[in-house]
Amino acid sequence: MQSIINKTFDEERSLYALTDAEVVNCTFAGPADGESVLKESREVTVRDSSFSLRYPLWHAKGYRLENSTMDELTRAPIWYAERGVIDHSRITGVKCLRECQDTEVIASEIHSPEFGWKCDGVKVRDSFIESEYIFLDTKNLDIEELKMKGKYSFQYTENVTIRNSVLDTKDAFWHAKNVTVENSVVKGEYLAWFSDGLTLINCDISGTQPLCYCKNLKLINCRMEGTDLSFEYSDVDATVEGHILSVKNPRSGRIVCDSVGEIVREDPVMECTGEVIVRAQ
Repeated sequence: MQSIINKTFDEERSLYALTDAEVVNCTFAGPADGESVLKESREVTVRDSSFSLRYPLWHAKGYRLENSTMDELTRAPIWYAERGVIDHSRITGVKCLRECQDTEVIASEIHSPEFGWKCDGVKVRDSFIESEYIFLDTKNLDIEELKMKGKYSFQYTENVTIRNSVLDTKDAFWHAKNVTVENSVVKGEYLAWFSDGLTLINCDISGTQPLCYCKNLKLINCRMEGTDLSFEYSDVDATVEGHILSVKNPRSGRIVCDSVGEIVREDPVMECTGEVIVRAQ
């Protein structure tokens, strides 16, 4: 394996198509301001390095980014890549991870608007991500111990599992399909409208007008706070511990809770037969 250690690169495609190599303690920055420094690389490990140039890891296959940084100048740093690992790294470049396959994010900190679009096979472990439109149109997501902050999250995603996480978001899971969220905190307005196959297990849910226009919606032992006008036009099977602020026109199914502030049944545009059942105290 080739080793490249303690070097600085700023030329266009300076390590283009690098194969079977490790890059250690290198800096990718400088007056030449070259793009695509590691484009088309194969089986490359980058460790203890810093990036300030655009598009460094496009079309990379079998890459590992370890204990490294990609700053704000590293625009769209990882696109069209396969079999990648981002480990103990910090990324602040916009539009990171686009149309990538089989990517793992481990113990990393990411601040990147439009992160993770149109990917397939992403795992996230013990990380923090701040992003708008995170994981738009991505399939096969497996997430554990994620702390995230943003809005318009997980839209059009499919086959998603999230465990032991804190999602501070808005308009999350719109049009998402086959999503399970377990043992997590989900904060946000207008949660999961138009979703199909969303299951929330032992979650704390907060925010106005959640879970409307949903199909195949399940809540199992969840808690809801500040959730007014919930479940409008949804097909739902829910068991809620504690109080729901209000429920409006559930289309079908049943909602079991300890108490509800108001059940609103007015001016439906479709037949609504959903039941609200308050447990006997």
